[in-house]
Amino acid sequence: MSVPGMRRAAVGLVALAATALGTVAVNPNQAEAGPKPVDVKLLAINDFHGNLEPPTGSSGTIAGQPAGGAEYLATQLAKLRGTTEEEQERTITVAAGDLIGASPLLSAAFHDEPTIESLTMAGLDLASVGNHEFDEGSAELLRMQNGGCHPVDGCADGTPFAGAGFQYLSANAFTTATGQPLLPPYAVKKVDGVKVGFIGMTLEGTPEIVSQQGVAGLTFADEAETANKYARILRAQGVESIVVLLHEGGVQTTGSDINGCAGFSGPIVDIANQMDPSIDAIVSGHTHQAYNCEINGKLVTSASSFGRLVTDIDLQIDRKTGDVLTASAENVVVTRTVAKDPAQTDLIGRYKTALGPVAIKQVGATTEPIIRAPEVLIGTAPCDYKVVKGSCGESPLGNLIADAQLAATDDEQGAVAAFMNPGGVRADLDAGPVTYEEAFTVQPFTNNLVTLDLTGAQLYCLLEQQFVAGPVLLPSSTVRYVVDLNGTTGPATDPCAGSRIVRGSLTIGGTAVSADATYRVTVNNFLSGGGDGFTVLKGGTNLVTGMIDLDAFVAYLTEKSPVSAPTLDRIRTTAEVPAAA
Repeated sequence: MSVPGMRRAAVGLVALAATALGTVAVNPNQAEAGPKPVDVKLLAINDFHGNLEPPTGSSGTIAGQPAGGAEYLATQLAKLRGTTEEEQERTITVAAGDLIGASPLLSAAFHDEPTIESLTMAGLDLASVGNHEFDEGSAELLRMQNGGCHPVDGCADGTPFAGAGFQYLSANAFTTATGQPLLPPYAVKKVDGVKVGFIGMTLEGTPEIVSQQGVAGLTFADEAETANKYARILRAQGVESIVVLLHEGGVQTTGSDINGCAGFSGPIVDIANQMDPSIDAIVSGHTHQAYNCEINGKLVTSASSFGRLVTDIDLQIDRKTGDVLTASAENVVVTRTVAKDPAQTDLIGRYKTALGPVAIKQVGATTEPIIRAPEVLIGTAPCDYKVVKGSCGESPLGNLIADAQLAATDDEQGAVAAFMNPGGVRADLDAGPVTYEEAFTVQPFTNNLVTLDLTGAQLYCLLEQQFVAGPVLLPSSTVRYVVDLNGTTGPATDPCAGSRIVRGSLTIGGTAVSADATYRVTVNNFLSGGGDGFTVLKGGTNLVTGMIDLDAFVAYLTEKSPVSAPTLDRIRTTAEVPAAA
């Protein structure tokens, strides 16, 4: 089971703070003598995002190794389950959300049915919902669970869709009209006579990062309160070993060890600290990070993203009391040096055939790799906008997309600026020819472009809001402004009161923005609806809905090719422009 260069970390459920894990400790409540404990293995993934084929670029490596791809993931899962029937019966395979959504074309073109089929074949048992499970709305999520052909596109590959062979859990996502969870809130698995309970949840902030249509008719509850509620329910049923599958996470700020917990921070820390002591482990996700931590006496893990890691968790459970005695975890790289799973190869081949030649059509070319990774704008820690708002700045690929959106709307809609949300940029572009499939992988959401009027005062408020609720937006080449490193962030109730943006530094087309003037600005419909917390955009006027963002990107690549990475000079700080302070 051991993998060279990796370590297994363990917890005896006694620590109080986020720490890297050390020696296995034993629960002090364990009886001095008694029946042999039951060994239970959990294999966990998160944030798969429909990456059936091996991801490319920086998304396709981890710990210095090429990793990921459904063919290799299925093989690695089978290997970790063991070879004997007893080992396999003691293993439960779980996931912490975002298995679908923001997927490459091979999965997205078929409404992610291929991914559901793939993970079913790979032996997934339980999964929490994540925010991207709601991208196409609750009815579509229920179709993913229960099966049936798409209501508009039908059975796109010509075969019936059976639905998931695993169970989605949604303890904190409720149907507003009934107050009932959209899907079962928890599940109980019995292993060699002991019960293990699983509570599945997405982040409470899902409505801020999913389109309004996607979460229509739904309400999302606090993660810790929900977990504690269902932990009580499970204990009333005699379940003492409890695992939470939660689509929320954190980040190591001073290290990159896939089994580390260095300088750990993020929403998961507060959530774990508020959870009841009866909860033994949290399989987390959302931030696409790898970590292996102990927080408040709980094992807290994440397997990065795109199927590049599997978290191998071992629980030792008291046969008499049902309590977890010890818990240990190891993030294992899904290397591409193992044999491909033939069933996964057949599935991928079938859908590639159904997809046809559109995927390989060349739509442009690049002179160099153009990456989506943002520069660090504030601080020195690794940039993660999901954890520290306003810490990340421009990215080459994000700037390029903003330029494409402006080019698509400047003549007909009169746009003078465009802004792109970094969460909508999903992959890098390699150097050389760009196919339609590669362009789709970069921008898979098929959002419409929306051009609207904003006053100069609203624009300044928009930029201040970056440091309150949302990530730093990626601006078109017409935009320049300066961030004050010593400025203050406005309260959530009044983000416009912040002083992060140096007044007078915001220019469009080289001309200073005036507070009372009006400007035509292009964003996607996710942002225009207040997505990522940019509520000021909901106050825009004279809205005109335009083409799909992917179509604008493809058209720009075709017209401008070969394209190069834009210079990162659109957002500067007072450290770079001290005279502006």
